[in-house]
Amino acid sequence: MLGQFFGARRLWKIKRILRNGKLTLLCLVLTVVVIRGNLGAGKFGTPQQDLNEIRERFYSGRRVEPRRVLEEAQSTTATGTGTDLDNSYATFDIKKILVDEGEDEKPDPNKPYSLGPKISNWDEQRGEWLKRNPNFPNFLRPNKPRVLLITGSSPKPCENPVGDHYLLKSIKNKIDYCRLHGIEVFYNMALFDAEMAGFWAKLPLIRKLLLSHPEVEFLWWMDSDAMFTDMAFEVPWERYKDHNLVMHGWDELVYDQKNWIGLNTGSFLLRNCQWSLDLLDVWAPMGPKGKVREEAGKILTRELKDRPVFEADDQSAMVYLLVTQKDKWGEKVYLESSYYLHGYWGILVDRYEEMIENYHPGLGDHRWPLVTHFVGCKPCGKFGDYPVERCLKQMDRAFNFGDNQILQIYGFTHKSLASRRVKRTRNETSNPLEVKDELGLLHPEFKAVKLSSS
Repeated sequence: MLGQFFGARRLWKIKRILRNGKLTLLCLVLTVVVIRGNLGAGKFGTPQQDLNEIRERFYSGRRVEPRRVLEEAQSTTATGTGTDLDNSYATFDIKKILVDEGEDEKPDPNKPYSLGPKISNWDEQRGEWLKRNPNFPNFLRPNKPRVLLITGSSPKPCENPVGDHYLLKSIKNKIDYCRLHGIEVFYNMALFDAEMAGFWAKLPLIRKLLLSHPEVEFLWWMDSDAMFTDMAFEVPWERYKDHNLVMHGWDELVYDQKNWIGLNTGSFLLRNCQWSLDLLDVWAPMGPKGKVREEAGKILTRELKDRPVFEADDQSAMVYLLVTQKDKWGEKVYLESSYYLHGYWGILVDRYEEMIENYHPGLGDHRWPLVTHFVGCKPCGKFGDYPVERCLKQMDRAFNFGDNQILQIYGFTHKSLASRRVKRTRNETSNPLEVKDELGLLHPEFKAVKLSSS
């Protein structure tokens, strides 16, 4: 009857489909049975429990190693092989890992101190190198020299619990300024010459970097306790085209009064040239520690105005050198006082709010100092010349004062100059490239690279 209704050929196709369907259904049933037999049907045999058990079976292999490590760690703690004291940084004696291998090489007491072999033709050597390496020009563009800022700290941790934190703030501050102004940074933690420790450690380092980086036109030394507080100020490089050494100071105080604080060597610019190598050679002999430094200190105290009695320091030695050999060195030294290449913190930090109210970054002088230098605070030592609380609070204010100029680029500012917390100064936008920072520091003109027309 069905054959008459559907036709013989169509009926055969229907039977074939039903037969294949039965076979497919049978295979599906067998597959489910096998899976349930291997993985289990769960506590109650529900579909959800089946799914959970399948997940557990598939993923358990991936968790074996972490679980084993955790169990071993728990077992170690339980058996008492480790103690809370072993895991505590607060109680760990750092001296256990600060090992100085061997002793420093003893210098020959009968041999005059020298920073290194005498070099007399550095300008010629460097000039030839620059010709052979045109991809490393000493000027990035007219009136924009290649500059390397040098700073550093002791190879050992600070002698107080917070000193290293303030060193971190200080180098973060320097990196921010240098990034904006296209200046490279060299941070040193090695004592290149044990004889020149303390004030004098910078001299061997500076000489080594002058000779190792002929592509650098100016080295900028900056003490670790000095911070940039005017992120928008660009050094007037063209002003120094005829000078090799730039320090904050006053001609009258140095040459007329012979005052030992008539200049400051905590932040200065030194050109890479033969003149600078010669200056380092005559500057260094007062630096070797011990009797030489002590005797030199007596001479400096006797010859310089108001200098206390203590061993020779690099700053007093520089004043003495300029006073006694002005004809030889004075012409190429620029004592800068129109802006604060060095600014004494004691007369600046309490005026920051006044500066914010009345002035703006980019001035660099007493209205908005380029550098605030925490002379005497000694944040990495055991003792300073000023109360610790005052120094640390003022250093926080100086850091935040400079940091606000960076944060404003991204729409934030510190809640106050004493606060670590920040707040938003503008809302987010769907057109971020149209947002301009108030100081123009995101893409400043002095950072732009000017390509040649060729």
